Amino acid sequence: FTPQPDRVAIVTGGTDGIGYSTAKRLARLGMHVIIAGNNDGKAEEVVRKIKEETLNVKVEFLYCDLASMASIWRFVQKFKMKKIPLHVLVNNAGVMMVPQRKTRDGFEEHFGLNYLGHFLLTNLLLDTLRESGSPGHSARVVTVSSATHYVAELNMDDLQSSACYSPHGAYAQSKLALVLFTYHLQRLLAAAGSHVTANVVDPGVVDTGLYRHVFWGTRLVKKLLGWLLFKTPDEGARTSVYAAVTPELEGVGGRYLYNETEIRSLPITYDQTLQQQLWSKSCEMTGILDVTLRYPVSG
Repeated sequence: FTPQPDRVAIVTGGTDGIGYSTAKRLARLGMHVIIAGNNDGKAEEVVRKIKEETLNVKVEFLYCDLASMASIWRFVQKFKMKKIPLHVLVNNAGVMMVPQRKTRDGFEEHFGLNYLGHFLLTNLLLDTLRESGSPGHSARVVTVSSATHYVAELNMDDLQSSACYSPHGAYAQSKLALVLFTYHLQRLLAAAGSHVTANVVDPGVVDTGLYRHVFWGTRLVKKLLGWLLFKTPDEGARTSVYAAVTPELEGVGGRYLYNETEIRSLPITYDQTLQQQLWSKSCEMTGILDVTLRYPVSG
């Protein structure tokens, strides 16, 4: 990819796994990279390592706990005080198959952190993204979903999975919500004529710390077959980086990308009524204005 010296990127969950690899690859392209994460202890070491390996001094860490709406607001405030543009937002952070527990705001953790946290963060940064994009050089929102969305169900009456909790079901639902969110966001951006695009990526099955909570049998299989089945975080980050910088996707949004190629997501994700319902409900849950009402989006 061509160098991107004047562009600014935010990567959530950039201290570990795919996020770390993504942040490093973008830094290597000369971008000013801001890692948004809740791992204070690791941050300094991560920033130092990326600077050293990429010879790029424009790498920094800003605290953001996606499980707390107050923390997301504070992060955005701090970022905006820098008075810099934002060309790429990579919504990458996530928890996977954790036991049933709640975020600071009382949401089920998968739905609250993986989905709602990124929903709020993206919405709060949209004005900066809009101002930073220009004709032929759009700003980009890249959201990391997962193939588990293919087996997910979205229960609009029980988004918190409180009726019957299954870690796998809750995780899959949060990843499905991210696909619906991306498609609706792209339609909103296009309707408003913004130079911002939104795409969703599936990194494949990547060997990261996310598998901590998975049943021991799976862990055993992972140990024995890991090198055969699993991608490294660097390989997993490839599609995120591709979506963030490739000229091929200039001005192109609303795509589901796997191995740097567009594929079809679950059929229900293209249901515009469902996209709209989830969006409005998410606005309600995060306490932000539903901009959809301002831009009537037609199919």
